[in-house]
Amino acid sequence: MRVKKILIIATRQIGDTLITTPLVSAIKKKWPSAQIDFLGYQNSMHMLTGNSDIHKLITTKPRPKLMDYLKQFFQLFQRYDLAFITQPSDRAYIYGLVAARHRVGVIPSEPKLNWWKKKVCLHTVEVDYFHQHVITEKLRLMEIWLNDEDLFGTGISVTPPQAVDLPADIQEQLSHPIIVIHPAPLTAYKRWPLANWVKLIEILSKNYQIILSGAPIAQDRELNESIIDLLSPSAKEKILNLDGRLKLDQLGTLLRQTNLYIGVDTSVTHLATACNAPTIVLFGATPPTNFGPWPNGFIGKQPYQLRSLTQKVGNVTIIQGPGDCVPCRKAGCDDHPNSRSDCLVNLSVDSVLNAVHSYGIK
Repeated sequence: MRVKKILIIATRQIGDTLITTPLVSAIKKKWPSAQIDFLGYQNSMHMLTGNSDIHKLITTKPRPKLMDYLKQFFQLFQRYDLAFITQPSDRAYIYGLVAARHRVGVIPSEPKLNWWKKKVCLHTVEVDYFHQHVITEKLRLMEIWLNDEDLFGTGISVTPPQAVDLPADIQEQLSHPIIVIHPAPLTAYKRWPLANWVKLIEILSKNYQIILSGAPIAQDRELNESIIDLLSPSAKEKILNLDGRLKLDQLGTLLRQTNLYIGVDTSVTHLATACNAPTIVLFGATPPTNFGPWPNGFIGKQPYQLRSLTQKVGNVTIIQGPGDCVPCRKAGCDDHPNSRSDCLVNLSVDSVLNAVHSYGIK
């Protein structure tokens, strides 16, 4: 099969776009002269800024209307020799069918959902939300062209967006050394208690400027403001609240400068790790074996254990909350996005501080 034009389809959230970059690198290694285009959500594309392996970024809306679909149909129709479908959704597969003569794809584990997807692909990889890391999952799409030694025998890295200048007003406010904290996940069940963030910041702000990161959305702004409101006057003086003012590529620039990053299970944590920041991430329901931030340069298919209160690999420390049910992969204890997660409620500040001290930070 002659491969000259390739489309990678990643129609999910921001973090899912970033963790596709090792696959992009593997494709470029196999077909160095091929044109690689990338189809993904508009708000995720800053994660790919400056990626020299990608020729063109094609954006789509999370909820397209009929005219959007028609426009995309004519834009994509049979333009590609090969499509890599990196999510198991029906929508991603429809894009792959429209765009390319041949396809490989990630498929659901349920037979009633994956049978037709197997039929339209040269090769498929089944999801495993507990034991297979998502980066391994995506790299395995190359199995029919590359063997395990080629794919996993050398260091695998996530490519962050190209560094850009920070806005001058923010750069002027930085007072090194700094610690970047991102307390806000997309969903409530991934949150660590507010009081714990306050206690942690009170301690760390004695010797470090604390930078609060967040998306430009109401829930992140409200959480950061709630944390600041509860701080002592001396701690407030050491806080810089970014309040969603940085684009993802600008945030990457900041993360390259930080002495430490502390965050929850969210896309910014993957970005911090990709930027080689010393990273501490708090995990609850999500299995780190599936979606833990990949330590750059790791050799092999799986950096993490399914269950360990604290595990450190490369520049990443993962701390899991206590409980025999951890990780459950549910949406919290009540299994809905606004649920509490007892494992995170019971994750102590001391356990996070112990991880902080392991990086030589007091």
